[in-house]
Amino acid sequence: MARTIIGIDPGTRHLGWGVITTAGTKIDAVSYGVIHTSVDAPLTDKLMEIDDALEEILGRLQPHEAGVESIFFSKDAQAAAKLGHARGVVLLRMQRAGLSVAEYAPAQVKSMVVGRGRADKLQVATMVTALLRLRTRPPADAADALAVAITHARMSAVTRLLATKTR
Repeated sequence: MARTIIGIDPGTRHLGWGVITTAGTKIDAVSYGVIHTSVDAPLTDKLMEIDDALEEILGRLQPHEAGVESIFFSKDAQAAAKLGHARGVVLLRMQRAGLSVAEYAPAQVKSMVVGRGRADKLQVATMVTALLRLRTRPPADAADALAVAITHARMSAVTRLLATKTR
């Protein structure tokens, strides 16, 4: 049975999203993009822009599941707090849409897609382009979101396989 998965790379200025379908081992890109919020807008307005855009994307593409990148620890506490706010909006919107949500650490996503947890953005985008057979490399934030979706597809397949083996 084919599944449609949305991956999210949270951010308050640039939030990447990517939707894939998967059936067995085949994975295809459906759509992807970046939500760019207003540069000088207050944080609350940016969060509303993110929520409104995600509501439209979810309504249009109807994913069954979601993967969201978790917070990485940063020396900049203010940036980490803003990222946390964006993730909160994402998680709430996914919950309101009735999606099951899994969270993945950035190093886990990079390792799953590239083969090493310290891969740079270009390496991730290049592998995503190859894995999904895209004609052009997506913007970095969208490529990261597609990588999250791919990670979710692979991790959930393993989880389902293990569940059937233990029955």
